[in-house]
Amino acid sequence: MTALWILIAVVALVVVSIIGIYNGLVRKRILTQEAWSQIDVQLKRRYDLIPNLVETVKGYAAHEKQTLERVIQARNQAMAAGGGVGEKAQAENILSGALRQLFALSENYPDLKANQNFSQLQEELASTENRIAFARQHYNAAAAEYNNAREKFPNNMLAGSFGFAKQEYFELEEPLQRQTPKVEF
Repeated sequence: MTALWILIAVVALVVVSIIGIYNGLVRKRILTQEAWSQIDVQLKRRYDLIPNLVETVKGYAAHEKQTLERVIQARNQAMAAGGGVGEKAQAENILSGALRQLFALSENYPDLKANQNFSQLQEELASTENRIAFARQHYNAAAAEYNNAREKFPNNMLAGSFGFAKQEYFELEEPLQRQTPKVEF
């Protein structure tokens, strides 16, 4: 009789452990998904600002049509990018490069640089870029915590069985962004 109670206690302990592991992985996966949604919110804000910025620049730099079209094309591709982290990150890196070209263009037009509307839009976009960077950092931290939890023993034995897939990181792919900037006086 005592052996039966011990067996029941061991089985109950195993079941409770499996439930705890499962719930922990679910919680971490939800936190990762929430962090990804924060990136989406900031990217939407960025997409909304870009057309206003391009319209402001058009009046000053009409013959820079190619640069402006590249920015709009990159924005549209970023908006259309699939839900996968890698695909979205690649599209966002292309958009960031196009925006850098647009801001570099403003250096050639002093009137544009002095335009209050352009300055305000540029400042809002810079603020949004900072928010995106923070959201990326938060997402990557949540993804790392989730991936770490799903790879630990005994979680790793259950993670595959219950469909807990590894999360991708939102990484920079442009080699220039990884280099340390040179400061010369």
